[in-house]
Amino acid sequence: MLAENLKHVEERILKACERAGRSRDEVTLIAVSKTKPVEMLQEAYDLGVRVFGENKPQEMRDKMPQLPQDIRWHMIGHLQRNKIKYIIGKAEMIHSVDSLKLAEAISQEAEKHGRTIPVLIEVNVAGEESKFGVSPGETEELIRRIAPLPGLTVRGLMTIAPYVEDQELNRPVFRELRKLSVDIASKNIDNVCMCELSMGMTGDYETAIEEGATFVRVGTGIFGARSYDI
Repeated sequence: MLAENLKHVEERILKACERAGRSRDEVTLIAVSKTKPVEMLQEAYDLGVRVFGENKPQEMRDKMPQLPQDIRWHMIGHLQRNKIKYIIGKAEMIHSVDSLKLAEAISQEAEKHGRTIPVLIEVNVAGEESKFGVSPGETEELIRRIAPLPGLTVRGLMTIAPYVEDQELNRPVFRELRKLSVDIASKNIDNVCMCELSMGMTGDYETAIEEGATFVRVGTGIFGARSYDI
């Protein structure tokens, strides 16, 4: 089933890229592997997946030694400051920076290890109370305060759109994040590159790609629901 799911996701990504006039190479598929067993991740790896996203630092830390070393791990979940130590030097990118205090903690830990960590700023575009993220109006100011910190570099923006039955309803969310990215890029802030847009999950990644996503985070679409019945 996993092979069929992955093939289906790849076909939909390719078609979305074609509709948007984009190259498939412009979009990185992150297989969201939270709560999934190592055996299932290995199967995905054997099918060609090389980028995995985890929500919990300890889970990433524990899975890494059991899997091939060329996997690129992304931290996509909310990150507590006292858990940063588990992923510094392990995560290729942190998608969920939403405060100066968190950025400062990442900076300090990265400095200890002589690392520079690429980060994305999480923006709560839809203003959902249940979601983390800075508001669009506060994003530029936060980036200006984070940018000078040693040990990290701002590479773009991330958002988690609302859960919807019709993915078209999330198009304005993705469009607003893209516009915000363009606006911030035009300011030419030192140590800031609006190169990446992490947006779109199983239910809406095609629309996200059409609106400029460079990372899409797909879990259920690849691995299935907890019952593996999708």
